Amino acid sequence: MKVLLQRCLRASVVVDGAVVGAIERGLLAFVGTTDGDDEAIADRLAERVAGYRVFPDADGRTNCSVQDVGGAVLVVSQFTLYANTKKGTRPSFT
Repeated sequence: MKVLLQRCLRASVVVDGAVVGAIERGLLAFVGTTDGDDEAIADRLAERVAGYRVFPDADGRTNCSVQDVGGAVLVVSQFTLYANTKKGTRPSFT
């Protein structure tokens, strides 16, 4: 399982013109899964993401987690995180 994180002031997912998910301050998490990933791996990754200290504290240092700042996490499935780009110019997703 891989995750790509983006700090955001707001984020949303729109499908066919309708907002299907939205958050204010927090993390946008693009998550890719692969064979062998299970619930235990997902739980561990969620714990780690919630604890990453990527938000500034009162002194401007990145010492706060999304939980510390009362933020949210918007999770978006992103299978391309597992693209194999070792050969040629067309990625493989097998």
